[in-house]
Amino acid sequence: MNIVITGASSGVGFEAVLTLILQNNHHVVALARSHDKLKRLYEIAKGLNPDCNLYPARFDIVHDDYETGLLPFINEKIGHVDILINNAGILINKPFMEITTIDFAEMLQTNVLGHVKMIKQLVPIMPNGSHIVNIGSMGGFQGSVKFPGLAAYSASKAALHALTECLALELADKKINVNCLALGSAQTEMLEKAFPNYESPIAAFEMGKYIADFALTGHKFFNGKVLPVAVTTP
Repeated sequence: MNIVITGASSGVGFEAVLTLILQNNHHVVALARSHDKLKRLYEIAKGLNPDCNLYPARFDIVHDDYETGLLPFINEKIGHVDILINNAGILINKPFMEITTIDFAEMLQTNVLGHVKMIKQLVPIMPNGSHIVNIGSMGGFQGSVKFPGLAAYSASKAALHALTECLALELADKKINVNCLALGSAQTEMLEKAFPNYESPIAAFEMGKYIADFALTGHKFFNGKVLPVAVTTP
């Protein structure tokens, strides 16, 4: 499979890549904004599987140029894309009355609009039977427990959930399935920064493996679904 994953330099994206590269028939383009963290990912991946096909690239899904930057890179390395994992995201934990419109806009840009741009650019090089996996959040899942300080984050993820359902319909004629995993907490750098005193029962590598496995097989069973992935009851 030819796979593109964003937000690959840390957390569950980092761990998903390390699962995917264990099979030599996968060719993985790993995107993130940190060159140093991508270098570390590459070194670890090669240590786990020296023959792996991993192509890391520093790329900002919101601000960088797709036409002259990302698309030529993908065309050179893998040609077409079978699986797109939209994992990039940010979380700013502030009470609603304190969060600025700039904070709100930043989360909407990274958590929604960046994925919109990525999907629009890659769909033309995705063949029939491809799979788009959006990484959402239980914070944006209807009926789930909500937390103070996460109004903007949860709203951005709820928008991504709705986008998933709409795109599954619009891309049906191209036979591209679109699903979203509404993740509960996993012990990542982003979680630790937002909630310093909280420890998740799920390790980042466990959630990363789940994402990788779902990306490879989930479209055989689901399309247009927003699936809660959490060990706690909403």
